Amino acid sequence: MPPATLDVPTLEKLISAAVAAPSIHNTQPWRFRLDPDMVTLEIRASTNRVLRHIDPTGRALHLSVGCAVLNLRVAVAHFGWEPVTRLLPSPEEPELLATVRLGGTTAASSTPHLYDMLWRRHSSRFPFSEQPPPSAVLSELAEAAHTEGAVLTRPGRSETDRLLRLLREAEHRNSVDADRASESRRWVHEPNEAALGMPPATLGPQDAREQLPMRDFGAHRHPGVLTARPFEQRPSITVLSTAHDRRADWLRAGQALERVLLVATAHGLRASLLHQALEWPDLRRKLVRVPGGESRAHAQMVLRLGYGPEGPPSPRRTARQTLSQGEPWASR
Repeated sequence: MPPATLDVPTLEKLISAAVAAPSIHNTQPWRFRLDPDMVTLEIRASTNRVLRHIDPTGRALHLSVGCAVLNLRVAVAHFGWEPVTRLLPSPEEPELLATVRLGGTTAASSTPHLYDMLWRRHSSRFPFSEQPPPSAVLSELAEAAHTEGAVLTRPGRSETDRLLRLLREAEHRNSVDADRASESRRWVHEPNEAALGMPPATLGPQDAREQLPMRDFGAHRHPGVLTARPFEQRPSITVLSTAHDRRADWLRAGQALERVLLVATAHGLRASLLHQALEWPDLRRKLVRVPGGESRAHAQMVLRLGYGPEGPPSPRRTARQTLSQGEPWASR
């Protein structure tokens, strides 16, 4: 079968879909390059957009890039090609995290609704209602994670309380750690082309009851940015985990996370990412309990799900801003 042909408008739409993915602190740590001979999109780490104190191992960076890979796969399928994905395809190029080749044409995407959802998905850091997600929807979210090789679990009440204590401990540590607090604070500002970051309008309020530890992003240094409102008393918390904890597993976890978020969006659910405890190795190890202790699952994300207001969209770099410089198609 001859290789696919890809025009510039479609290329830019594919990359715009990829960069609509969530990323930790809205760092958007990715850049793209097209191999025109193989009609393959390369997704590379953007090393100038890393969180050196919050994410020293690069796990969160890989997770964020994995979310973008899933969006790219969904968009490629939407435009009628088979996305052929490889993770970490070249050991000699550690910054090359994944490739997606446009394979043979397909009649239609098997998940057409996910493409529409990737444009509508936004994190919401606002209070949710007390109405829990239906069990059938949670089962569908778990299946979405399983499709990408991850596990999504919803703990019971006592386990949820334990997880919330871990998150509160992590948030406290972050607030008193000068390097991490400073790094978070640098990402809170009005958007600009150099570093989009977290606009104050997207942060939402803090929990007046101080039960749900929403990250303040160092906004306490900006008086009046974060108000206090009561959040849900019984938050619906889920934990995304993988059996292993290698770089490829982090990328798979990112794809699982984004598939879960897109399916949740299709059901009218809002979501926020509670990542604080994953930033401290000792707390991260405590996020998942395995019965019997014979094996250990590795937590990759804690999600809060519920019904509530849609969060305002965080600014995104354009497709042209994320394309590798020097490519003839990047300046058309």
